[in-house]
Amino acid sequence: MGWPLIGNTWSFIRAYKSQNPESFINNLKKSAELCKKVLTDDNNFQWGYPVSNLILGNVPFDYMSSHRRFHRLVTTVLNQHQPPSSHLGTIEKIVINTLEEWSKMKEPILFVPEVNKFVFKLIIAIFLGSGTDDNQIASMEEYYRKVYYGLHTTPINIPGFAYHRAVQARKVLVNKIRGVLGERRERRCNDPDPNTGIIDFLEKADYEDGRPMSHEHLVVLLIGIFIAGRETTSRTAIWATIYLHNHPHLLHKAKVINETLRIRTNIFSIFREAKNVTYLNGSSTCPGADLNYKLVQLNPGGPVNYFPSPDPVDNCPTKIIKIR
Repeated sequence: MGWPLIGNTWSFIRAYKSQNPESFINNLKKSAELCKKVLTDDNNFQWGYPVSNLILGNVPFDYMSSHRRFHRLVTTVLNQHQPPSSHLGTIEKIVINTLEEWSKMKEPILFVPEVNKFVFKLIIAIFLGSGTDDNQIASMEEYYRKVYYGLHTTPINIPGFAYHRAVQARKVLVNKIRGVLGERRERRCNDPDPNTGIIDFLEKADYEDGRPMSHEHLVVLLIGIFIAGRETTSRTAIWATIYLHNHPHLLHKAKVINETLRIRTNIFSIFREAKNVTYLNGSSTCPGADLNYKLVQLNPGGPVNYFPSPDPVDNCPTKIIKIR
């Protein structure tokens, strides 16, 4: 839509540099029935999430299929060896230590990047074990951040462009992950009781067809976990903190995680790809056409508002929040 080549880019940039970035999407809103059609019609639309080469690198494999197998493997590990509750002590220790460090700082901190750093540390502790060196974690987080920034840029792999910097950062990140995995394998040989993480069990696990997970696949899937795990967890924590700061009386009586996920969804879009010619609202889609459903449309102000008030506090006591 819009001008040739540039489309609606200028209006997109203006909206996202303003105090009301949702205005860009609000101008493109369609009906709830249209959204329902795209999300539920499996005969005409399939999963079409664009997986960047910054995740896959040069590893030739079906990411979505492998991701599903990886999910089953992780679920098995959690159920048989490391249930989620077993990580609570590690998580609590990291969070408390981080908050104590922040409280001792004499200058204000940049809250978003600091939360991103400690969430990344949580992911490393759970997947790679609590024995990973802090300097290694900080270095991996630095290069991961450069890779993440490249996911949202035009893929121009020429020096001077952000995507090129992300490609170079990915090479360094992959080498660092390989180094940490190698150290852990060596440590397991010498230490009868190492600080195990999920990765230690995944390296021994096989797919359902009996094939072991290759180290290259493991690195790719870890990068995917970094992207999915850090961004969603840190944003939820950030917005929950903001809402609790603005409404301190809820600190002592409410759990706000569900309300946080409603107001500030972690997933910007859901992607579908048309499989057949389909007619929607008088228009037709061609096979292979990409459709993008904006989850933020269900937030207050969207085409369908299922909540009586856009203010999360008004909805908390009786509809969303469990009162202690």
